[in-house]
Amino acid sequence: MKLFIVSGLSGSGKSTVLHVLEDMGFFCIDNLPVGLLANFAAHMVSTPEKFYDHAAVGIDARNRADDLRRFPSILAGLRDSKLECDVVFLDADDHILIKRFSETRRRHPLSSKNMTLAEAIDKERTLLEPIQRQTDLFVDTSHSNLHQLRDLIRERVAHRDQQTLSLMFQSFGFKHGIPVDADFVFDVRCLPNPYWEPQLREFTGKDEPVVEFLGRHEMVNKMFNDLKTFVEDWVPKFKAADRTYVTIAIGCTGGHHRSVFIVESLVKYFASEYEVLARHRELT
Repeated sequence: MKLFIVSGLSGSGKSTVLHVLEDMGFFCIDNLPVGLLANFAAHMVSTPEKFYDHAAVGIDARNRADDLRRFPSILAGLRDSKLECDVVFLDADDHILIKRFSETRRRHPLSSKNMTLAEAIDKERTLLEPIQRQTDLFVDTSHSNLHQLRDLIRERVAHRDQQTLSLMFQSFGFKHGIPVDADFVFDVRCLPNPYWEPQLREFTGKDEPVVEFLGRHEMVNKMFNDLKTFVEDWVPKFKAADRTYVTIAIGCTGGHHRSVFIVESLVKYFASEYEVLARHRELT
């Protein structure tokens, strides 16, 4: 029996996540008062025939501030009762959130004639901080569209074997910003760059010409082996500490060649040991 608690900033994609989980057969409740969370969990456990085998609730800033501050202690009580709980928190850059509200012409739930949209977003971050501190899976949707977010949730949440750690390797380009939802960030810009080979520029790190080019360099092989050793040494310790999700980001300049190659190599190597996912931020 598993309960997912979905929270995050308005406009970051909470409703999309709940819709995906509902489509996957989860029993979903949106905007559940925090004060009723323990009651719902008790109802889940006591209901026969595994009716609530997989459930998800959405909790947002429309709750009372005092109740939101009580969230960590309520969550601890749920976990002490042996109910499996994962907290999924969604966020995005402020300017992205403002743009989304402007495009949809929706009203922010905390905005008023005396509070601007930017001020409402800032207040919302403060209110939701007690939940964010308890996050198991943090998702930054600044660079994701609706379809990408749906795919991500299906891969990392809905289809995940609950007994297996979900390990994601993500490539990115530093010139587009560092992903804030990564647990570890590694820089591979020191490696030979296929971009400066005219015949390789239009390919990516998935394509054989780039794979052959990078595979010929001992420096690239050493970087891969060092990263492989890091994962082998430290990810099991996170798993032993009951971590459910780990995200490792690999960055190069543009996010098309070197980081993609390293991510694909790591995914291939660890596929038999963990539930491994690859995400190439700049290729989507």
